[in-house]
Amino acid sequence: MTFGIGLLIHADGSQYSNNVRFHPDIVTSVAIILQTRDLEIVQKKLGGLQGLASELHTNLIEGLPATADSHDSTDVLLHRKHVFGENAYPRKKGKTFWGFLWEACHDTTLIILMLCAAFSLGFGIKSDGIKEGWYDGVSIAIAILLVIVVTGVSNYRQSRQFERLSEERDNIQVQVTRGGHRITVPLVDIVVGDLVQLNIGDQVPADGLLVQGQSLSIDESSFTGESEYYMPDPDEQAFLRSGSKVQDGYGSMLVTGIGMNIEWGRMMAILSNDSVTEETPLQERLSAAATLIGKVGLSVALLVLIILIVFYFTGHSSSSGDPKFVAGETSATDIMDALVHIFSIAVTIVVVAVPEGLPLAVTLTLTYSMRKMMRDNALVRRLVACETMGSATTIFSDKTGTLTMNQMTVVKSWVAGKTLTSEVEEFEFLQMLPSNLRSLLFQGIAQNSTGSVEASSKQCGPNNNEKLMQVEVVGSPTEKALLCWALKAGMNFQATRSESSIVQVETFNSAKKRAGVAVETSNKVVFVHWKGAAEIILSMCNKWVDMDLQTNYAAEQTFSERLMSTEKKQELHDIIESMASCSLRCVALAYTTLPLDQLVTEGKANGRSRSLPDTDLTFLAVVGIKDPCRPSVKKAVSTVKAAGVTVRMVAGDNLATGKAIALECGILTMASNQMAVEGAVFRDWTEHERKENLPRVAVIARALPSDKLLLVETPIHGRGSGSNR
Repeated sequence: MTFGIGLLIHADGSQYSNNVRFHPDIVTSVAIILQTRDLEIVQKKLGGLQGLASELHTNLIEGLPATADSHDSTDVLLHRKHVFGENAYPRKKGKTFWGFLWEACHDTTLIILMLCAAFSLGFGIKSDGIKEGWYDGVSIAIAILLVIVVTGVSNYRQSRQFERLSEERDNIQVQVTRGGHRITVPLVDIVVGDLVQLNIGDQVPADGLLVQGQSLSIDESSFTGESEYYMPDPDEQAFLRSGSKVQDGYGSMLVTGIGMNIEWGRMMAILSNDSVTEETPLQERLSAAATLIGKVGLSVALLVLIILIVFYFTGHSSSSGDPKFVAGETSATDIMDALVHIFSIAVTIVVVAVPEGLPLAVTLTLTYSMRKMMRDNALVRRLVACETMGSATTIFSDKTGTLTMNQMTVVKSWVAGKTLTSEVEEFEFLQMLPSNLRSLLFQGIAQNSTGSVEASSKQCGPNNNEKLMQVEVVGSPTEKALLCWALKAGMNFQATRSESSIVQVETFNSAKKRAGVAVETSNKVVFVHWKGAAEIILSMCNKWVDMDLQTNYAAEQTFSERLMSTEKKQELHDIIESMASCSLRCVALAYTTLPLDQLVTEGKANGRSRSLPDTDLTFLAVVGIKDPCRPSVKKAVSTVKAAGVTVRMVAGDNLATGKAIALECGILTMASNQMAVEGAVFRDWTEHERKENLPRVAVIARALPSDKLLLVETPIHGRGSGSNR
């Protein structure tokens, strides 16, 4: 194939099957946009975002067109990569084995030992002859060679391991929309024209223009150094930079630049080629010790050398059995032999002072430890981290995905006054709900979600002539659990979303523990739906949905909104606590209605979004989501406890759920005097109270990110700590 201006053709002159051509002007315009980030070019020269999408042969809703032939799809992507570049940057070639050997030779201790070996070998042969004089020098040289070889081999193997690990780390999966379907692709497969879906916590994978967003907050501190977040206005064109992070909200962006054509790619290429290495604390201490020993040894050896030479030439004593020096009588040969013996004594002092076995012992110990960790699939990028963890006495761990499998399923629920404990019972009850209540429940789940449900089909049957329709649920584990629960109850995701339009979104974050959405129905009624931590949602409600159950299930059921009494709130609180005590994550759903013009609007000048009403809500449902513990966690906790390491869990769930999981994992034991507290209580403690109580704290629930920082910064006497990230 040959490459022309904006056109890729086969050698025989035939074009790709999709027949897409890029005008040279659009390639130039995209390059100018990337360089200047001038949005006026998009508006005036290209006719806005829609015009740019048209020039890039993509769609702002369905993304890049998908073809039935996978070969054609690959050709389409290759064509775009040839025109606009690949989403990758060059990496520095790894150091060779001989390079690691040469690097090992530069150790300060080894250099001193090399000099000692050379002097010892020379003076030993001169004094004792070649048969016996080579012992000391060669033995030191062998020790030096062993250290160099073992260090070089270990570092080389570690380097190769981390090259493979870096490839896995960089293999980030990104959600894009192609052919109207949301799919997950590797970061390197992103091309210009892709429609990328962004969610809270994501890193922006390429440079691009915002297509639509809800409550988006972008952290660009990696570029600007400022802690203030950038909040793009979805009603105006906004430029998003690769490498920035989505701190809040969600949305989609049109990719306009990737790889080495953007600032992030060029910066990562520079950083990946940075060959500066830092010494670990152990290496620094060994170098300092070797330097000190060398200075002291050389000083003593020099002093002894001067004293012995003075004594010899003044005739006070003989050296090593040599004849006493007599001026004018002692021959030059005898004088030279005596001086060689004196120098050999001084060199012996230096050799004895410098411990040639220490570098070998340290190297073998670290190599053994590293090999043992590799067998446990634990790789440490920097030796300093390994040394720090080697002296740790406390491990702070989060819950979801670390202690648990992060595979969530709804196993228990309370809906409209009825507690449901089995899948069959849930299905039967939800099926007999009034149609308007079912629609309200499904609307709150489908619209107030960052997940999605994609329909797909596969060929089946004897001759592959039948199509089996399947659905794929995409999103976070909690979102997937809620959507699957609703789908089993009969929800049609696409139809439910099409029945109403989103007016405003308030996304979930770790501080609020809740998410809200305002939707407008066809009859101009606005429903505000909230979901989040059950006890937080419950505190926002003053009404609850009650089913007026009929004895005849065939009859039409009705429901009503009842004022929530103190007794009813306590009853619901007890239901939530009972679910949490069974290690279930409790998520509640609530709603309210209001006219559209009653949405409180805060000024856009301060970059904040419109706030949704979060009081006087109607409590609709609460579900208990099971996230099972990893099978190996209990044994791992028991092992580290036996080694004298304390494990503490820091979770975002409520206190009852946190305690139940901690008991299941063996972190918390009922017989001990351990404590389980909420983050709010921990924050309210004084510094003295934290120091006094923290040794007994095993679980911190409803923790904020700032609580975790405060936790690891609180000093405990005799404690080293590690925190999983």
